[in-house]
Amino acid sequence: MTGPEALRAFVRSLEARDASPETRRSYEHTVAAWLAWAEARGADWRTPPRMTLRTYLAALSEGHARSSVAQRMAALRAFYRYAARSGLTPGDPWGAVSTPRLPRRLPQVLELDQVERLIAVVDEDLAAGADGQPVAARDPELARALALRDRALVETAYAAGLRISELAAADLRNLDLRRGELRVLGKGRKERIGLLGRPARAALADYLAEGRPALAGRARAGGGAPDPELETSVFLNHLGRPLGVRGLRYRLDRLCRLAGLPEGVSPHTLRHSFATHLLEGGADLRVVQELLGHESLATTQVYTHVSPSRLRDAYRQAHPRARAHD
Repeated sequence: MTGPEALRAFVRSLEARDASPETRRSYEHTVAAWLAWAEARGADWRTPPRMTLRTYLAALSEGHARSSVAQRMAALRAFYRYAARSGLTPGDPWGAVSTPRLPRRLPQVLELDQVERLIAVVDEDLAAGADGQPVAARDPELARALALRDRALVETAYAAGLRISELAAADLRNLDLRRGELRVLGKGRKERIGLLGRPARAALADYLAEGRPALAGRARAGGGAPDPELETSVFLNHLGRPLGVRGLRYRLDRLCRLAGLPEGVSPHTLRHSFATHLLEGGADLRVVQELLGHESLATTQVYTHVSPSRLRDAYRQAHPRARAHD
């Protein structure tokens, strides 16, 4: 089997495993680039010499960040693992090549008062329009609908620790306000339940009662082909269409700036904050793992390093001489 044929079979295997479209595109592009590079140098893709592998790794390292190189190596190793299992290659040639290790970075986390500030700024935000005039001055109903939506967005993201893609895909059919639950599909299309506290449930109830109908009405008034997602998407944009990942990121980034939060705060910071604040409140690590949808407990354990107050409390309670001088 040729390299391109093996790649097509590999991509089909990713589809069968419900890998996301983004993952499939990324892996396909990465492996195709490697196969073309190896073929141009006369190397057999099934058993490339170690020197060829090292030369390719050096070329990647010159033009890409460490994180990008690591992502490409992950794709290549996944491809060769598949090829080895399928009997197309004798093994994974990349397995014997050491790649640069990424420095372990701790996630950025908001303090509780910063989360409160982010929520408070929603009520003050008049969503300035492209002409520089506040939307409220031109369309008070739209301004209120957007403010209700943004409050529900922030409250839901923080209450359930959702990824931005999970927020964008939130479906009315999977939302149960009475029970305070939102079913979402996470990475690998694994379903889990996000829990919603009282503030999130109240914000969603207000948005669904008043804000969302106002936004949905704008899409219907604009005409055009019916959009099935309009009837089921929880969060809509100013045109009444489903709010995508890009629009969601833009809105949350804007609110973070208005709240005066530090540089580098992103929508994912709310997810990090959710996990850290749970641990600081005494939640079990495995419970947090389940709520985040992590496959491995090791992934969740990073949050124990960004919760110094929890570690300090545990130390003081457990160590016989920790409080000797308190």
